[in-house]
Amino acid sequence: MGRITARRPIVRVTATGSSARPDSLAVEEPFEMRVGGRPLSVTMRTPGADIDLVHGSLYTEGIIRDRSDITEVRYCDGVDENGTNTYNVVDVHLPDGSHLPEARSRRTFVNSACGVCGKTSADEIRQKLPFPPPATDLSVCTTTLAEMPVTLRRGQRAFDSTGGLHAAALFTADGALLALREDVGRHNAVDKVLGWAVREGLPPLSDKVLLVTSRASFEIVQKAAMAGVRVLATVSAPSSLAVDLANECDLTLVGFLRGDSMNVYTHAERMKIDSGQS
Repeated sequence: MGRITARRPIVRVTATGSSARPDSLAVEEPFEMRVGGRPLSVTMRTPGADIDLVHGSLYTEGIIRDRSDITEVRYCDGVDENGTNTYNVVDVHLPDGSHLPEARSRRTFVNSACGVCGKTSADEIRQKLPFPPPATDLSVCTTTLAEMPVTLRRGQRAFDSTGGLHAAALFTADGALLALREDVGRHNAVDKVLGWAVREGLPPLSDKVLLVTSRASFEIVQKAAMAGVRVLATVSAPSSLAVDLANECDLTLVGFLRGDSMNVYTHAERMKIDSGQS
């Protein structure tokens, strides 16, 4: 899988003894994003779908409003000790006259697990949505929703090798998988899959379902809301602030989606509960 996974020697210890063998690990490398040559952010990510990551990150931060706001993305000459391009630095070009918001004009450092490090306040996170929450008659059958983690898991090729990657996937309401992205960082995985949608010109995603393998944090809900998602599901738990924000943004938040059971925390009216699941 190229730069997505790497092999390292380990000593495997079990109840019956120990043995030396190689193990597959998820690759984690720094990724610097520049806008017009000016450093904007550095994050730790798994290489791959970098252009999606750029679009998703800038979109969910409110820096761009659609794909036409980016005129070019190119890799810069970041090299390792052998002089080989690492493909870990990109420069994004916006249309002439575009300006970064002042609060985001400084260099921000984040890590693969955190979506808000470097932000100055909670008020800054509560960005204005690029459009009002769209009206929708979206309805999702609970049995269809319950099958989505199974479909997502089948598509996690890198996870099969490493066991160390988060995933995010975008589905239609009837369960068709549109896009899936993996990354060591849950926020990066979400940015990658939403960035794919931005590049396809799909937002607002009011008729789609976003599924993530991590817990539902405030930042994950904020990213979903920025893209117009109306149903966000996770296999793990949400935080209290995530539930509050989802309720405020008219977003259906589902947690602990495991097997045929789930917790619907907000706007349960979009869930069509099938017979036997009431």
